[in-house]
Amino acid sequence: MSHVVSWGVLSTAKIGVEKVIPAMQRASRCRIDAIASRDAARAAPIAARLGIPKVYGSYEELLADPSIEAIYNPLPNHLHVPWTIKALEAGKHVLCEKPIALTAPEAEALIAARERSGRYVAEAFMVRYHPQWLRVRELVRQGRIGDVRAIQCFFSYTLLDPQNVRNQADIGGGGLYDIGCYAIATARFVFGADPVRVVGLIDRDPNFGTDRLTSGLAEFSGGRHLAFTCSTQLVPYQRVQIGGTRGRIEIEIPFNAPPDRPCRIFIDDGSDLGGSGIVTETLAICDQYTLQGDAFVRVALGEEKAEFPIEDAVTNMRVIDAFFQSARKDQWQNV
Repeated sequence: MSHVVSWGVLSTAKIGVEKVIPAMQRASRCRIDAIASRDAARAAPIAARLGIPKVYGSYEELLADPSIEAIYNPLPNHLHVPWTIKALEAGKHVLCEKPIALTAPEAEALIAARERSGRYVAEAFMVRYHPQWLRVRELVRQGRIGDVRAIQCFFSYTLLDPQNVRNQADIGGGGLYDIGCYAIATARFVFGADPVRVVGLIDRDPNFGTDRLTSGLAEFSGGRHLAFTCSTQLVPYQRVQIGGTRGRIEIEIPFNAPPDRPCRIFIDDGSDLGGSGIVTETLAICDQYTLQGDAFVRVALGEEKAEFPIEDAVTNMRVIDAFFQSARKDQWQNV
């Protein structure tokens, strides 16, 4: 019988409580055994509701529990690296929310921590485990739409609460960190390469100081481009277009793929602008967070090789750093 890994969760962050924990509880290789908060009274009712047996009133107590094998870290962005390192040093494998850090040099510290601890650490880009993205990459590799040259991505939502961590600039708030990172990660996933230079435009909220509207261009080798816009203050919407010399792929709900209904991708041969050449592929219902949890366990236990080691997360941060620097300097920036 396959080993089931015992997990502990750092904090009662909304993404963990509402999405990731329930999904991982449905995974075949994951068991959520503990949750920690700096206020045990806050965590207790959440643990009771989710059926989590152990509650800790500090993160340190959770990391000291010898029965916990892996940690899920959904803390605010500025706490990702410090607490991930502490968890690794406590002998735990760690799945950390994106973005992995606030800068690439900060993220690089995780490589050394992994080497010291001998434990697995990964960034939680759940989209890379969803069948729709695996299918898109397969179609691209098969040449279904010819030579893929362009990817366009739009991802937005509206969030005006000043208390929300996404609106706090000093701890890593803003659109590029929160959702622009998906455009970068998925373009690298589809192209199978990293960008060589980028240029970015940023409009900052005058009160929050965060980037509320960011647009970017990234140049990949071979004349391939990513163009994206992300915003924390626009109508909620998301879509990805992948353009090739003989066709186009559109991903209907690319990032917040629903766990309760099928996802669709559209493959268009371009025979006319009215869409008569579109073929729709419908992917079976699944939860990408569940798939991510089981995939993490297989690598942590040595059953599979990591396709996305922590070095991949450092590279994604280098691209994010370059976009911020480009906007500051008002010029193209090499990655």
